[in-house]
Amino acid sequence: MSEERRLEVLRAIVEDYVTTREPVGSRMLTERHRLGVSPATIRNDMAALEDAGYIAQPHTSAGRVPTDAGYRVFVDRLAEVRPLNVPQKRAIETFLSEAIDLDDVLTRAGRLIAQLTGQVAVVQYPSLRRSGLRHLELVPVADSRILVVVITDTGRVEQRYCELPVRPDGTDAGTDLDEGTLGELRARFNAAAAGKRLADLTGVFAGVVESVGPRLSGVAQAVADLVVETLGEENEERIVLAGTANLARSGATFEQGLSPVLEALEEQVVLLGLLTEMATDGVGVRIGHENRLDGLTETSVVASGYGSDGDTVASLGSIGPTRMDYPGTIASVRAVARYLSRVLPN
Repeated sequence: MSEERRLEVLRAIVEDYVTTREPVGSRMLTERHRLGVSPATIRNDMAALEDAGYIAQPHTSAGRVPTDAGYRVFVDRLAEVRPLNVPQKRAIETFLSEAIDLDDVLTRAGRLIAQLTGQVAVVQYPSLRRSGLRHLELVPVADSRILVVVITDTGRVEQRYCELPVRPDGTDAGTDLDEGTLGELRARFNAAAAGKRLADLTGVFAGVVESVGPRLSGVAQAVADLVVETLGEENEERIVLAGTANLARSGATFEQGLSPVLEALEEQVVLLGLLTEMATDGVGVRIGHENRLDGLTETSVVASGYGSDGDTVASLGSIGPTRMDYPGTIASVRAVARYLSRVLPN
C-alpha cells in the first residue's frame, strides 16, 4: 500500500506542478487531493520520493518539483491518456482534409499540434526512400532528354530531367519518341511499379526494360535508373516547424535560458535524427536529459510516426518544457498522426 500511495503522491505532485507552475508542498497536496492519509504521512512519502530521485527541492523553503525520473515514472505508469472528444477529432479531420497539396497538409498538421498543445510542433516530410510510387509521367522536352515526374503515394512530387543515351548509329535515343510511344512506355512503368517501394523497383524495372525491345531499351533503362536514384535520395529531408513562439508564451523557465532551445530547433538535421530515432508504431516520449542533445536537455519530446497502409514514412511531434501536460500532448500528437495518415494517400 505504501508504494501505491507514494505513486499517487507523485501523480498529484506532477499534475499540480504542471497546473500551477509552482513547487508543490504537503499542505497543497492535503487540500487539493483526497489521499486518505495525514499531512505527516504525505511528508514522509515526499521524503521517500525525494530519496528515490523522483522529486527535488529547488529552494530550501520551497515545495518539491518532479525530476526527469519522476516525469518518466508518471508517463510510463501513472498518466491517463484520454482520447480527444468527437468535436476535436472532427475538427482535425476537416482541417487536414481541406488541404490542397502535401505542403499544405503538413503545414496544417504543424499548426494543429502547436495549437492543441501550446508547444512547438515538428512535422517531417515523407521520406522518398520510404515512399511508394503512385504515378510516373514522361514529358518530351528535346531529342536528347525528357522530363520525368515522380508522384509518390505520400503526395510528394519530384521532377527530374532525364538525359537520353546515344544509339550506336550516333542518333539520340529520343529522336523518334512520339507521344504514342512515350505514352506506351509510361503505361508499362506505371503498371509494373505502382505502389512498389524502392527495394522492389530495380527488379520490376528490369522487366520493363526487357519488354520494350532494343529500340526503346536505352530510354527505358535511363528512366528506370533516374527514378531509382530519385527515390533513393537522402538529402531531400525537410521539416515543418510551427509554434516556436509558444515557448516564450508558456511561462516556462529554462536554467540555461531560451536561446539554447531555439538554437537546437534551428538544427533541422538534429531534429530529423531525433524524430527518426523515436519513430514507432505508437507514441514515444523523451524527457529532459534522455534527449542527449545540447539545447533540448530541459525539454521533452513527444513523437509519433505516420504513413499509409501501415507503413511509417515520416514522423511528427511536439517539443516543450519538461513541465508539460503529458497526457494531453500524447493524445494530440497521436490524433494528428492518425488523421494525417488517413488523408495522406488522397
